[in-house]
Amino acid sequence: MKAIILAAGLGTRLGKLTADKPKALIEFNGKTMLETVIQNLKQQGINKFLINIHHHGQSIISYLNENDNFGVNITISDEREQLLDTGGAILKASDFIKGDEPVLVHNVDIVSTIDIQELLEYHKGSNSVATLCIRKRKSGRGLLFNNAMQLTGWTNVDLHEFKWVNDNHDDYNMYAYSGIYMIAQEFTDLITQTGKFSIIDTWLEIAKTNKISGYIDKSATWHDLGTIEKINIAESE
Repeated sequence: MKAIILAAGLGTRLGKLTADKPKALIEFNGKTMLETVIQNLKQQGINKFLINIHHHGQSIISYLNENDNFGVNITISDEREQLLDTGGAILKASDFIKGDEPVLVHNVDIVSTIDIQELLEYHKGSNSVATLCIRKRKSGRGLLFNNAMQLTGWTNVDLHEFKWVNDNHDDYNMYAYSGIYMIAQEFTDLITQTGKFSIIDTWLEIAKTNKISGYIDKSATWHDLGTIEKINIAESE
């Protein structure tokens, strides 16, 4: 099985910690975020990775070389000339995604105990082009699903802003995105945007004609390591 680790972000929420290094190399419990994700997924049977880089990208390349890629096969998707955002990064990885199996996409600043095999089986069983991992937790933004757990919209709770797949809906369930999702091999063939764009807009557009499902992640551990405060909380727990 293959996985994409999104590691090109600027890490601005981490302040001075990312002034001279990429977010992926910030440590959590004595290991970098990048190693934490790679080792977790490796233990669950994933041995082929694509990692996108931008901010201090050479530091990531050097770090991986120094650690022999942690014993897995790693392809680098270089965005140092232009940061492509969460959607453009996936489009750029089209050649890596092609094949005979679904591909996992995982943010580098997410640590969890999610069962990837269980997610894979759910994804295959739902016959979806994408399966988004979601949780019931407090968040300023949410993904909206109907009772069949198909994506119907997105909302910014604080701004009372909504984006819909098709028509507006009064009956929906809101969940927070977990920073992990799985895509079918043909997913990038359905993308109409080019250049730099958000994956949220891509999901909403693709869901107009294809099935995008939500997978409720009930794993015991899930943390976003995007801020110093959140890293401290995750380490203490």
